[in-house]
Amino acid sequence: MDAPSATREAILQAACRVVIESGASHMTLETVAREAGVSKGGLLYHFPSKEALVGGMIEYLNGTFNARIHQVYAQDEGPARGRWLRAFVSSTFSSDQVDVSAGLLAAVALNPELLASNRANYQAWQQKFEADGLDPALATIIRLAADGLWFTELLGFAPLEESLRSAVFNILIEMTRE
Repeated sequence: MDAPSATREAILQAACRVVIESGASHMTLETVAREAGVSKGGLLYHFPSKEALVGGMIEYLNGTFNARIHQVYAQDEGPARGRWLRAFVSSTFSSDQVDVSAGLLAAVALNPELLASNRANYQAWQQKFEADGLDPALATIIRLAADGLWFTELLGFAPLEESLRSAVFNILIEMTRE
């Protein structure tokens, strides 16, 4: 994925804010343009339709999340065993991950087929986790726990207090080292 222009990135971030604050059903091109501080024509230059905007949000999510995973993976000085899984868990627990994930909510509401790239990413990640040196079932349980926390926060379903969230993170990371 090419690096987005500053305007394109501002539009994508504005769209995520609109979805987080008002819900996917309230995300209109006019609302996003206003939030991004661009004209509707400026928005349409980058995203000619609402579906293109949501697709861009998904692409942005995938790009930033994959880049974060690779960065954390490269900086991990722990044992090689479990390294991909630690990078995934650490990236999932990143404080800004829910904000950029708003594109998922918009995609589900607008056109679930836009999630095809996410499905492909998860398939590739799952293969890496299963080959990461841990028992594949344990690796999958850790991945599902991290995903569960992420979806809980994304949807606002009884999100954890920070101390418990931190304890869960530490336990999951420790499980990747066993």
